Amino acid sequence: MVIAHADSARPEHTSLWKRLPVVRHVRTSVGLQRTMLVIGIVLMLVFIITAAFAPLLAPYGYAQLSSGDVNFGSQQPPSAQNLLGTTVGGYDVLSRTIWGARPAFLVIVVAVTLSIFAGVALGLVSGYFGGWVDRVLVVVADALFAFPSLLLAIVVAIVISGGQSSMWGGVMAAAISLSVVMIPQYFRVVRAEVVRVKAEAFVESARVIGSGHLRIMGRHVLRNSTRTLPLILTLNCSEAVLTLAGLGFLGFGIEPTAAADWGYDLSKSLSDVTSGIWWTAVPPGVAIVLTVLGLTLVGESLNDLADPRLRTRRAAKAAAPLSPVTAVPGGVATDRVPGVESIDELEGPTDLFDGRGERS
Repeated sequence: MVIAHADSARPEHTSLWKRLPVVRHVRTSVGLQRTMLVIGIVLMLVFIITAAFAPLLAPYGYAQLSSGDVNFGSQQPPSAQNLLGTTVGGYDVLSRTIWGARPAFLVIVVAVTLSIFAGVALGLVSGYFGGWVDRVLVVVADALFAFPSLLLAIVVAIVISGGQSSMWGGVMAAAISLSVVMIPQYFRVVRAEVVRVKAEAFVESARVIGSGHLRIMGRHVLRNSTRTLPLILTLNCSEAVLTLAGLGFLGFGIEPTAAADWGYDLSKSLSDVTSGIWWTAVPPGVAIVLTVLGLTLVGESLNDLADPRLRTRRAAKAAAPLSPVTAVPGGVATDRVPGVESIDELEGPTDLFDGRGERS
């Protein structure tokens, strides 16, 4: 049987836009992982665009009760004036659903910014220096894991403004409580990576040539220890949205006249559902579900893309097709690797040395 080997893959130049994080992940993913990633990215883009352009997308303000001389009324069904009806307080449901994306986006930005900077810095110091500093920080991180994020958010909200607050008061209450819980997560991941990276040869070489600790930590160790952070970041973003919604649902969130809150609107619509008034509960509930679903799908897809088996599947799919195979009855493989006379020469190190241990 004559077997023609596949042509060697030619190196191709990848353009800059294809190397961007989101584009690169989409190109690397295959099958179900690609579908999940694309759906998650689309939902995230819709959420971000809604939060950024809420004043342009919402037909009314989040606390607006009338249009001109016409009052909206309470619990009015969907109509031409109010496309999704009105709430028990007389607010437009569609407008408050759109405006509610803004506090959710702000709590994500504040909570993730506070926790990622503190967690990465502490993990870098702990993993690099070790000793008693490492032991103390590990014990503190383990202790912080005992705090439930929602319970801590309630306590912080009460301390900040007595449980009812402005938009920034509610955002900061949720963000601070989430930061306390999320900092140990970033700390543990970065510390484990730093302990591994600092034992590499290039770090030892940097020490030999006289580089200081700050230069080694910032230039060599840190840049090689943060590759898994996007996986945790996306999952923490969904937790931030749920915590803010939980505060509003329990009545410790944002005042309705200060900003729109999905959790608050959902809590006020519970009694409406039993009366057959569905339009006050469905929009904010769907907004929470789709936002958390988009963030979770992106996080799970990134986690799957970190699996080396998926990269193997991608490489096999992109490989060049084999040339036609000619079968010769009773024949042998005649297409040989240049410079190799038999298959035995490819097995073991005996193809490089003769029986005396010298190179042939």
